[in-house]
Amino acid sequence: MTKKWEYYSVDEEKAIEISKKHNIDLLISKMLVNRGIINDYDIKIFLNPTRNDFHDPFLFKDMDIAVDRIIKAINNNEKTVVYGDYDVDGITSITVLKRFLKERGLDISAHIPNRLNEGYGLNKEAIEEIAREKNTLMITVDCGISGVEEIDYAKTLGIETIITDHHEQLDVLPNALAIIDAKRKDNTYPFRGLAGVGVVFKLIQAIGIRLELEEKEYLKYLDIVCVGTISDIVPLVDENRVIAKLGLKLIEVTKNVGLREIIKATGYKQIDSNTISFGIAPRINACGRMGYQEEGLKLFLTENISEAVEITKKLNEYNKSRQDTEKRIFEETINMIEAEKDKNTSSIILSSNDWHHGVIGIVSSKVTDMYFKPSVLICFEGEEGKGSGRSIPGFDLHDALHKCSDTLERYGGHEMAVGLTINKNNFNNFKKKFEEVVKESKIDQISQIIYIDGEVELKDIKKEIIGQIKLLEPFGEGNRVPLIVCKNLKIDSIRALSEGKHLKLTLKESNTMINGIGFNLGKLSDEYLIGDKVDVIGVLEINSFNGNENVQINIKDIRKSY
Repeated sequence: MTKKWEYYSVDEEKAIEISKKHNIDLLISKMLVNRGIINDYDIKIFLNPTRNDFHDPFLFKDMDIAVDRIIKAINNNEKTVVYGDYDVDGITSITVLKRFLKERGLDISAHIPNRLNEGYGLNKEAIEEIAREKNTLMITVDCGISGVEEIDYAKTLGIETIITDHHEQLDVLPNALAIIDAKRKDNTYPFRGLAGVGVVFKLIQAIGIRLELEEKEYLKYLDIVCVGTISDIVPLVDENRVIAKLGLKLIEVTKNVGLREIIKATGYKQIDSNTISFGIAPRINACGRMGYQEEGLKLFLTENISEAVEITKKLNEYNKSRQDTEKRIFEETINMIEAEKDKNTSSIILSSNDWHHGVIGIVSSKVTDMYFKPSVLICFEGEEGKGSGRSIPGFDLHDALHKCSDTLERYGGHEMAVGLTINKNNFNNFKKKFEEVVKESKIDQISQIIYIDGEVELKDIKKEIIGQIKLLEPFGEGNRVPLIVCKNLKIDSIRALSEGKHLKLTLKESNTMINGIGFNLGKLSDEYLIGDKVDVIGVLEINSFNGNENVQINIKDIRKSY
């Protein structure tokens, strides 16, 4: 698909004012304006957030109830279990709550459902085991908002439940003692975008305030909270930005033994959002995807260096296994799509009896990126199918599943990513109904847009500008890496790398040269010739090689100049 290039509509006068007032390059001030960061207070929080920039946790509905109940459990040394999820967000959520409450003297255990046997969220078999272990209080993290039946069942077994979650509520809220979720329909909290671990952080912050603890008693967990927040691809704005910015600084000096070891294993020299997104997150997620969810939790809880080293080795092995499985399923999926007689569908719904349902979510994401269509991949084991889906910006996937709910056993998630369970007999009905819902939404009118922060001439690109761009980090959802466009550049050299996978260019403007690298754009090497004039969109970065540092453009799209 041809991508649409769009410039942000920049208030030039405001950008100039910010540039002068805050002593930053005009290009950087334009990037702030593009992100809606225009008043002094917002600029201060965006560039230099502090621990004083967190919202009051008691603005959450039910926070008072939850805090009082947990303090009662602490005082009575009540058997308590934290029930989480098997992804990075869930594992970091359990880590933070378990460590914090254990330090307060609470007898607390943890349950993470096995993705392959139990699936996502609460299940009655696990709740029965929790009851047999004499737990009387259950705190959910990163799940629970859709567990209406399960929480009622827990109540019949003498278990009270506090829900902490960040997913969308269904039509009915569970009958829990307290529900802390900024996506409740009656929400009063000023920020809806927290990850599950962010909600847990607000809970321990509230407990800390009520118990009159020193701030450091809950702020010291921001390293783990940061890992879960960035990994869960929530918007890195507002309170998430405070978490990420402060958390990244804490990660650099983290006292968490397991976190230190896994950072070493990633090979990343610099601690930033990429270290987490592409180094730490895949290794922790691989545990849950491959059915070894307890290992990730053990890593973050251990105080023993030797144990941390051994667990990290296992995580690397699980990640390698996940990569191999993912590659096979992706190739099969592409073959199925290309073999479809009717390729003019608005969505991609596929199934197999031979897929690993712990990996199909990653494949679905790649398929959606490749075809720019919402996709749902389903793995059947007997009559039951478990699926994962990913969406494109502008199409609410969770709402689409809600409209198809009569064909599903259960479902959950949010507008961009979902999970579901379906009976094999309903697969064709679901596929047909889902396609109708997608077409009715006029998804064909949604363009794949690349938003450009500004146009730059090669002669104006300096290392100092790239250094200032780093002030806008961490990058992620809601704060994308700034993209610039350079026009009328002459191709001085062009070739494909890595067996045709990537594109390597040398670009020239007058007497100024710059290198360009285009990952996964290798096929374009046959479409352009030396001497062609091109416009390129990309990310300005420093390429360090053999001790030399040079500015380069990480190319995201390219087209001939007109």
